[in-house]
Order: sequence, then structure tokens, then C-alpha cells
Amino acid sequence: MDPDTPAIVTLIGVIVLFIALCAALILVVISLRRPRGPVLIAAAAIVVLALVTLSILPAHLPVLAAAALAILGTALAIVGGNPFTRWVLSVADGGRTTEGPRGGILVEMMSGRDTDAVHEEEILRGGTTIGYLERACAALGILAGFPGAVAIVVALKGVGRFTELATPAARERFIVGTMASLLWACAVAGVVWLAVW
Repeated sequence: MDPDTPAIVTLIGVIVLFIALCAALILVVISLRRPRGPVLIAAAAIVVLALVTLSILPAHLPVLAAAALAILGTALAIVGGNPFTRWVLSVADGGRTTEGPRGGILVEMMSGRDTDAVHEEEILRGGTTIGYLERACAALGILAGFPGAVAIVVALKGVGRFTELATPAARERFIVGTMASLLWACAVAGVVWLAVW
């Protein structure tokens, strides 16, 4: 908080912010196994409310409170993006895309030159793990004062996935999933950034 702000107001602000982010983390953990829209909307609303509040009433937390908030915010950014992104993807495609056993999606592909032979192939494998890593890089980059890390993550991910983006389903899932994942991570990291700096 402001240097002129009484210590009790700063303490109350820290406690409220910490409780709010803990509540959001609990809500996303509840949805890890099976994303639930209302629960994730509540978690997102908490993050957005904290972001807006800190934009209007900036806070400058003491070092220990800032460190605790940074750890909590990083965990929320990394873990919370998984159910949020999966829920956004299911809303975007109406639940029509089948997930594969290795974390990708199953799409129908033509077999070679025979246009009548169609088989299912799993593409975009490892998406869950890549999502955790991209959110970690984005959140930590923002917290370290290097928001350009988000652009680097998008570029690396695009280059790495380029050959798998031949089907419309893969392109849509790649774009929507990346945007949802990074939006979540950047919003949570933004809350921490506004509170700490």
C-alpha cells in the first residue's frame, strides 16, 4: 500500500488478497479432474476482481507478504490454467473433440493416397505438460519484469507445433488453448505484479 496508508489497512489488504487468491486456487483444484463451468467462472471472477481492485487501489506489500503472494500467485497461474483452458476448449468445440490417451486430440486423417481409407490419429500430444510449462514461463516472466517472455513462449510453441496444425480442429484447439492458457497466467501474474510493485 501507499507509504501514508496506516499499517492496519495494509495488513487487512494483504489478508483479503491472500484469502481471495487461496479461494481461487481451491476452486481450480476442485476442477482439476473435471472442469466445472460455474466453479471456474467463480475463480476467474475472483482473479478479475483482484486485478481491477489493484488497478484502482495500488498496493505495495512488505517483502515477506510479497514473497508469499508471489508463490501463491505463481501456483494459481500454473495449476489454475489447466482446468480453465480445458473448460474453454470444451465450450469452444461443444465437446465434440475426443481427447487421446497421450494428452492430445483424436482427428480423422486420410491414409496416404487412398482417399477412402480414414483412420484416427492423435495429434497435439503433450498439450497438458506444455500448458503447465507455458504458464510457468509466462507468469514467472511477468513477475520478473520481462513480459516479453509471453511472446517468446508463443513463438516457440508455434514453431514446435507447426507440423501438427494441418487440420482445422488442430489449429482451432491450438489457438483457443494457447490464448486461454496465457490469458489465465497473465491475469494472475498481473494481480501479483500490481500487488508487489
